[in-house]
Amino acid sequence: MLLRLGFFAAVVGLLLPVPDVAGQPLDRKLPREPIQITSDRLEAFNEQRLVVFAGNAVAVQGRKVIRAEKLLVYYKKGADEGKAEPGAALGQGGDLDRIEARGKVRVTELNRVVTGEDAVYYQDDQKIVVSGNALMREGDSVVRGERITVLLNENRGLVEGTAGKRVTATIYPGENGKKKK
Repeated sequence: MLLRLGFFAAVVGLLLPVPDVAGQPLDRKLPREPIQITSDRLEAFNEQRLVVFAGNAVAVQGRKVIRAEKLLVYYKKGADEGKAEPGAALGQGGDLDRIEARGKVRVTELNRVVTGEDAVYYQDDQKIVVSGNALMREGDSVVRGERITVLLNENRGLVEGTAGKRVTATIYPGENGKKKK
């Protein structure tokens, strides 16, 4: 079953830009902040343009944090890549294509948390896809599905279920999705 969050204002609130301290929406254009990644181990595969961070991997870019057992960072192939010496591409960095997170994934931005078994962050599309018992939480409000896609630049998202497991949402209207006491 497919649930389009654009039709439910309360659920859309979970996916809209979080205002900064001054109350202005966060800029969702292609981020310019560096991505800091830490882990227990790093393995580089130059020909595949892949760097694997394994063991308690954490990637931070601005206010976004991705935690997982393993992060696979893929870089785009450059236009002049054929001219470079072997191993040079990794040392020069390159344009980020995507980050794949595997195992006990947790994506946070301020007070929003999305969890699942796997996730993929697409740099150019500014899209995060979390799959495997995906859950999104803001305050006490919760949305669950098999797969959650957040389109960061478009301020919208999509939650998908499966034939045997429908999408569920528990929404607490009001200030920041908190339960009334």
